[in-house]
Amino acid sequence: MRIHDDKLRADRLVFYAQDVARLDGELDAFLELCGARCAMLIDKEGHLVTRRGEPLGSSVESISALIAGSFAATKEMARQLGEDEFSILFHQGARDSIQLQLVGERTLLAVLFDQRTNLGLVRYYAQEAGRQLASIFTDIASRPVTEDSGLSKDFSQDASDALDRLF
Repeated sequence: MRIHDDKLRADRLVFYAQDVARLDGELDAFLELCGARCAMLIDKEGHLVTRRGEPLGSSVESISALIAGSFAATKEMARQLGEDEFSILFHQGARDSIQLQLVGERTLLAVLFDQRTNLGLVRYYAQEAGRQLASIFTDIASRPVTEDSGLSKDFSQDASDALDRLF
């Protein structure tokens, strides 16, 4: 199990309050510049990292999972067409539109906007915001993992034992 535990530690990002504050600051500045309603950072597995702007009328968790699923499906479509992936997606509705953009290797920036702004502004400012956010994620990922900041050495075995006792 030790190899699996090490891989799990390497594959995850640990966010501390100061990390989320940096991400939120970038999203707030982005929203101010482009006039969008809401910006969310979502990992590729569909987990919300943070959200700024106006509240959504539906479940943020459901929206996050659907956005990640949409991006995954489009990645396969890109592969079928000979591309590695499409890094930006856009969906336009009668009232609201959403742009999805890959930030770094494993995070998506979802921007919800309406007629108060336009796609050009969102795309223009999202490029710089994406670079800034990717830089923050690089800083977070390069932070050394300490034994007391995350999973125990035997996390997988402990979790398996706990499930066995439970069921």
